[in-house]
Amino acid sequence: MRVRPYGPEAWLIDEVDDPVAWARGVRTMGVVGIDEVVAAEHTVLVRCERSRLGAVAELLSDIVPEPVEIAAEPVVIPVRYAGPDLADVAERTGLSVPQVIERHTAVEYVARFCGFAPGFAYLGGLDPRLELPRRATPRTRVPMGSVAIAAHYSAVYPAPSPGGWHLLGTTDEVLWDPAADPPSRIVPGTTVRFTDTAV
Repeated sequence: MRVRPYGPEAWLIDEVDDPVAWARGVRTMGVVGIDEVVAAEHTVLVRCERSRLGAVAELLSDIVPEPVEIAAEPVVIPVRYAGPDLADVAERTGLSVPQVIERHTAVEYVARFCGFAPGFAYLGGLDPRLELPRRATPRTRVPMGSVAIAAHYSAVYPAPSPGGWHLLGTTDEVLWDPAADPPSRIVPGTTVRFTDTAV
């Protein structure tokens, strides 16, 4: 684990084996002065009161990670597989369009962490044959409900936003509602399955 200053009011911790578990451990300890803890793929950002910056740093080495419990019942997301990148994904992976859909729906995903936008969950478990880097040119606007893949993740855009992932289809499921408690239907540890509405 390596701790580095991140501006005048935060620490960035990298070389963390399980950032989500580590972030949960920080929250559980209830360290005075910590305002926010954000886990990402390989790092954890700990934002704190400026006056407590040094004291918080001394406590970070005592954190005991708390692994996320994996939900037994998956969130099922029906998808209309007619996305603008579906044919391109098939061509680039050497698969047919039906095979892309079959591989995308055949596995159970686990939300590893959330970021980029409120309610945007990075779903691990993508079939290795579907792994592609992000698009060379991101779109300026991706519609809400777009089901996408990039690198070794799948995701659903919970609201309209820019984005560079490959769009396979769309869903009508509402995954982010600020008035709900919790506002996100998918949090770290949530299992997710995609189904094809055409079947």
